[in-house]
Amino acid sequence: MAETEMMDFLKREGVSDRILSEVSYFRTYYKLSPDMERRVPDPMYHYYGTDVWEKALSSLLVGEHLLLAGPKATGKNVLAQDLAAVFHRPEWDISLYINTDAASLIGADTFENGAVRLRKGPILRVAEEGGFGVLDEINMARNESLAVMHAVLDFRRVIDVPGYDRISLNEASRFIATMNYGYAGTRELNEALASRFLIIQMPVISEENLNKLIRDKFPTIREEYAAQFSQLFHDIRRKCEGGEISTKALDLRGLMASINLISHGLKAVDAIELGIVNKCFDEYERQLVKDMITVRFPADLTRDKIFTD
Repeated sequence: MAETEMMDFLKREGVSDRILSEVSYFRTYYKLSPDMERRVPDPMYHYYGTDVWEKALSSLLVGEHLLLAGPKATGKNVLAQDLAAVFHRPEWDISLYINTDAASLIGADTFENGAVRLRKGPILRVAEEGGFGVLDEINMARNESLAVMHAVLDFRRVIDVPGYDRISLNEASRFIATMNYGYAGTRELNEALASRFLIIQMPVISEENLNKLIRDKFPTIREEYAAQFSQLFHDIRRKCEGGEISTKALDLRGLMASINLISHGLKAVDAIELGIVNKCFDEYERQLVKDMITVRFPADLTRDKIFTD
């Protein structure tokens, strides 16, 4: 099961035995209805970073909600999904954008079988089922639309559904928000809303941890090539931090997708072009990224040299 695999992973990563013991108790204490099992995530990737893991687990164990803040490619959504898997809770991904309103979050009236009924929104489902709600890109939504979350996220832990009832959050319910800096359409987070979260500033993934991530996902990759992909990603990051290129090519999902394409037989440079280079739409920028790739990966490099199987 995914949650057992996650616990084994955390033990290997050196997360405190005391914290893991409390997580195990949480999972045993808060039962999950059988029809919610399908909503417990089975993560594709693991988040690497023992310090962040211990902060996140401890925050959720004491009943707090989390805000994961940081730049692109720091693993915010990966960690959020991993946390739901570790705690064995159903997860709702709640995408926030400029047109998000209270009805889309909590619910709205609908006409069904000749009667008006409440069509429950994701916030209400999280509250009732003891789920984990992932509030994706929370700083893209209008502050006034998120005001409905204030009583949900603070000590009251309730939702007033207009025309229906007052719903108390299940004790196991938690909300994990993510926030990127500098994306188009983002805004400053309302101070009243920010105060309702514990905030983790997500660090940039280290070369060592990126190497672990690659080898975890692709166990037959040769060590030297896992290191080359990791170093390429950090070369691109340094170019971004130096202002030489935009962050379009700094795409961890694109890097992992490129390695996957190579594992299925596509030549390395072609796969990296699809996953990274073509994310740049400026020709000069695209050429700079191509030059970085050419230094590390010859044009004729194929799967047989990169993987052992």
